Amino acid sequence: MGFNVEREIEVDETTGLVRREPPRPYPIGPGTIAALLDDPVEHFGDRIALIDDDRRWTFTELDRSVDRAAAALASLGVGPGDRVAWSLPNCAEVPIGFLATQRLGAVWLGINTALAAPEKAHLLNDSEPSLWITDTDTAAAESRFSGTALAASAYNDAVLTADPADAPRPRIDPHAPAAIAYTSGTTGAPKGAVHSQHNLLWPGLITVHTHPPKPTDRQGTPLAHTILNVLILGVVSAWTRGTTGVVLHRGDPEGFCAEVARHRLTRTALVPTQLHDLVHSDRVDPTDLASFESILVGGAATPAVTRRAFAEKFNIRALMGYGLSEAPTGIVRESIDENIDDSATGYGLDLIEIVIVDGTGKELPAGRTGEICVRPAASGPWAGCWTPTLGYWRRPDATRNLLRGNVLHTGDVGELDRNGRLAVSGRRSDLILRGGANVSPAEVEKVLLDHPDVVDAVVYGIADERLGERVAAAIVAGASHPDLKQLRAHLARHLARYKIPDQIRLLDELPRNSMGKVSKSGLRAHGDPLSDSLRDPLGD
Repeated sequence: MGFNVEREIEVDETTGLVRREPPRPYPIGPGTIAALLDDPVEHFGDRIALIDDDRRWTFTELDRSVDRAAAALASLGVGPGDRVAWSLPNCAEVPIGFLATQRLGAVWLGINTALAAPEKAHLLNDSEPSLWITDTDTAAAESRFSGTALAASAYNDAVLTADPADAPRPRIDPHAPAAIAYTSGTTGAPKGAVHSQHNLLWPGLITVHTHPPKPTDRQGTPLAHTILNVLILGVVSAWTRGTTGVVLHRGDPEGFCAEVARHRLTRTALVPTQLHDLVHSDRVDPTDLASFESILVGGAATPAVTRRAFAEKFNIRALMGYGLSEAPTGIVRESIDENIDDSATGYGLDLIEIVIVDGTGKELPAGRTGEICVRPAASGPWAGCWTPTLGYWRRPDATRNLLRGNVLHTGDVGELDRNGRLAVSGRRSDLILRGGANVSPAEVEKVLLDHPDVVDAVVYGIADERLGERVAAAIVAGASHPDLKQLRAHLARHLARYKIPDQIRLLDELPRNSMGKVSKSGLRAHGDPLSDSLRDPLGD
């Protein structure tokens, strides 16, 4: 089944979002996120729906709490189509607030608390939310924010005084914008991938089909809930399955194991760094994870040696996945029936098809390497149901490029074998995957070049056993050499900690090829940094 990459897609020039015919409804489940709790409330309202430390909600209580939050947001001026930004550590208020925005027909936006002030400012300026719920100090400092910056304490006060009966009940369009996931690309500033309520449902629904839920299932992830994919793969997926979602607060081996044991978790999603740390920690007991029935690991390539060691130590296999924010979440899963190796990632889920294309957009046969693209399944009960992102917020040209030919172009390189097993051999240009987090070299280079003593800079990834990659940089100084501690402080003012180079090399000039482009492979081949380089500024 081929496709025409030249076929035009219709994109709104103002919003940057694609106009398309509605997909087929899913064969199971609700039609919207707003209706996610309806069936559980009707059939098992007394079942525990949400746990956050010592706080617990049944599905009936959760439903009422979501209505109360929706009433509070409405009293603060939030209505259909308004963006609401959340920048809080993991807590029950984040997923409850997410469902509340969906019931209002509003658009949820997560802003990671780890981001530096300029990074948060970019997301706010780009998305223009009417309300931003954050910590007290940040809310007080953001007088330049054009919307309302509300401290979490003030928001909680509004929720406590709200009447659930006052929650508006607008008609919900399942294919309208519902949430924005900002993703780092290779060209610099993050772009906002916009998703509908329809395509935020499938990650949970597909597991109902592949792994039928049990009343005793408990699902949660220690990753940041302000990352849309994480929220969907964790608590929201649990609710889609009619099971218990657990808010986890600690990602370190000891803390994670303690929370797993305390709440008897059965399902989780981790990044490779966490898997590595669990394998190598001598302060956790293999029985700590005995309650798990399903562990998914993704966000970056996970070495086979780490996955084998994890299986041997904890007597459970962590299955590797592949996905992207624009999908959203994982679209490929490793099969538990096959050997653990580094040669492949897995098989496409039932509602999508993976195709490999060459530079002209021609579909390639099995065994040929090309760009990994994704389209809806053409047959089976899930045929025609899947839709990717609606596009990049206010980036019409980027949307056209991403969805040209009416397929999702990942920009990653790979091949399919004759059985349809995907092997990912490369990824989007020079994007660095540090511990499962995306780092755009161009974004870091811009901050380096903003320093008065830096006249040239290049940022690249270097292999690391634990993190997969670390961030490295090479700079050329101007008339005076920069003080590396001051340079590090400059970076820290503008970038999240995980984006700050672990290694900075000072060179007379950057190596370039015949076309004048910097040769990053040449920099990686140099091995150890120079003696005056900065090593491991993050201490992790």
